[in-house]
Amino acid sequence: MELSSQRQWIISHLARFSGIGLVIGTLFFAFSLTPSLVPRPFIAQGIVSGLSFTAGYALGVMGHGLWRYLHLPEPNARVETYFHWLAAAASLSIAGIFLWRTAEWQNSIRQLMAMEPASGTHPFSIALITLGVFAFLMLMALLFKRTFRLLSRKLAYILPRRVAYVLGTVAAIALFWLVIEGILFSYALKVADRSYQQVDELMQSDLSPPEDPMKPGSAESLISWEALGSRGRRFVTEGPDGAQIGDFLGEEAVDPIRVYVGLNAAETPTERAELALAELIRVGGFERSVLVLATPTGRGWIDPGSQNTVEYLHRGDIATITAQYSYLPSHLSLIAEAEYGVENARALFTAVYNYWSSLPSSERPRLYLFGLSLGALNSDLSFDLYDIIDDPFNGALWIGPPFRSDTWKSVTAGRDPGSPAWLPTFRNGSVVRFMNQTQGLQEAPGEWGDFRIAYLQYASDPITFFEPAAFWREPAWMREPRGPDVSSELRWYPVVTMLQLLADLATGSAPPGFGHEIAAEHYIDAWAALSEPPGWDEDSLMRLRNYFIQAREAQAKL
Repeated sequence: MELSSQRQWIISHLARFSGIGLVIGTLFFAFSLTPSLVPRPFIAQGIVSGLSFTAGYALGVMGHGLWRYLHLPEPNARVETYFHWLAAAASLSIAGIFLWRTAEWQNSIRQLMAMEPASGTHPFSIALITLGVFAFLMLMALLFKRTFRLLSRKLAYILPRRVAYVLGTVAAIALFWLVIEGILFSYALKVADRSYQQVDELMQSDLSPPEDPMKPGSAESLISWEALGSRGRRFVTEGPDGAQIGDFLGEEAVDPIRVYVGLNAAETPTERAELALAELIRVGGFERSVLVLATPTGRGWIDPGSQNTVEYLHRGDIATITAQYSYLPSHLSLIAEAEYGVENARALFTAVYNYWSSLPSSERPRLYLFGLSLGALNSDLSFDLYDIIDDPFNGALWIGPPFRSDTWKSVTAGRDPGSPAWLPTFRNGSVVRFMNQTQGLQEAPGEWGDFRIAYLQYASDPITFFEPAAFWREPAWMREPRGPDVSSELRWYPVVTMLQLLADLATGSAPPGFGHEIAAEHYIDAWAALSEPPGWDEDSLMRLRNYFIQAREAQAKL
C-alpha cells in the first residue's frame, strides 16, 4: 500500500510538468550542445544546457499560461495525459540523439584550432548537471512563488487584491535581488578580492630584487621590491636583456626599460601615476626611441608575448611603463571595479602624456599605447581625443578588445561596405586597421597616417564577440563569410546562443592563435606594422617568429 501511494505521488507530480515546456526545453537543451566559438569543458556544457533547458521550459509554461488566460480551447484530461507521455518520449529521443553528436560538434572546433580530437564528451555527466541546474532553478522558482504569495496575502488585508499582487511581486523581486546581489554576490567579491590580494603580496621564492640600480625594485629605486606586487616583480625581472637580444640579432643591443607600479605602492591612482613617471624619468625611459604605455589586465598582467616581441623588434631601445589597478581577474574586475580601472588608466596616461608632450618633438620617444583584453578597454578610455588632437601620440595597439569597448563598437558598426564584422575595414584604413591570424595590418587599401590605431582580434574570441543581443537576434559576425577559425556547424538559436557565448567568455579555452589566446608571432606582425622598427625585412621577421614559436613549443613540453 505504501509503495502504491509513493507511485501515485510521483505520477501526480510528474503530471504537473508542462508538456509544451518539456518539448521546448528539450529543444533548447539540444541546441545548447551544438558548437559555439571555442571548445567547452563538460561542466560548462552541463551548466549551459541546464540554463537552456530551464529557459525553454519557462517559455513553454508562460506560453501555456497565456493560452489559458485567453480562454482558448484546450484538450481534455485524457488527451493531455497522452500528450505528456508523448512529449516525454520525444524529449528523451531528441536529447539522446543530440548528446550522441556532441563529440562530433566539439571536434569541429578542435579541428579548426589544430587540437587533438576529444576522447569523450561525458554525455551522462552533462545530462546529470543539466538536471541538477534545472532542479535548483525550479526550487528557486518555487521559493519565489511562495514568497510572492505570502507577501501578497499579507498585503491583501489592507489593500485591494490586484494591488496586493502587484506589490507582492515587486517586494519578492526586491527581496531576492537584495539577497543575491547585495549579500551573496558582494560577499563573494570581497572574499575573492582579499584572496587575490594575499596572493599578490606573496614573495616568490624564485625571484630576488635586482642589483642593477636602474631597475625598479632595486635598492636605489623609487619603487620598492614589495611595492611591485607579484605580477610586477615578474614583469621587471623576467624580460629579455640586451645580451639575449644581441645574441639573436648578431649585433649589440641595450637592456629594455620596464617600469611597473603595484597597487599597494601608493594610496591613489594619481599618486601611483606620479610615482611611475618619476621612476621612468630616473631610469632614462624618455631617452629611448620608443615608449609604450601599457595598460594591464585585471590582476596587473602584461602578456610576455606582447612585451618580449616588441623589445626584440626595437633592439632593446624601448621603455615600457604600466601600473596595476586591481587584484581581481579581468572578468571580476570588470564587474566590481570597472570605473576604478578607467580612473587608474587615465591618471597614468595624463601623467605620462603631459610630460612627453612638454618635450621637444625631435628629442622625445615615439609614444604608443597598448592593452590586451580589459587592458584594451581601459586604454581606450584613458584619453580624450580632444585633449591630444594638437599633439597626438603615435598610435595604439589594442588586442582582443572586450565587446564593451566603445571605439571598437563604433568602428565595427561603421565599417566599409562588404567588409566582415570579424575583420572590418574602416574608411580604407587611414587611421584604424584590423588584423587576425591570416591577414595583417598592411592589407588595408588606403595609406596609413601618422596617428595609428591597430586592433588584433580573432573571429573565435568570445571576449570580443560576445553579444547580449544574441539573446534575440543573430550577430553580424555569424553571417557569411565567416572567420577562418569559426565552425561551419555554428548556428544561431534565440536565447541559447547567448548562453553559449557567455559560457565561452567565462570558461572557454583555446590554443595560442585562437580564441582569446594571442600568439607571439601575431604580436610581431602587429608591432612591426604599427611601429615600423628599422632594419627588419620579411626574412628577419620570419626568423623572429620561428624563434618565439620554438620557445613556446619548448615551454609546452616542460
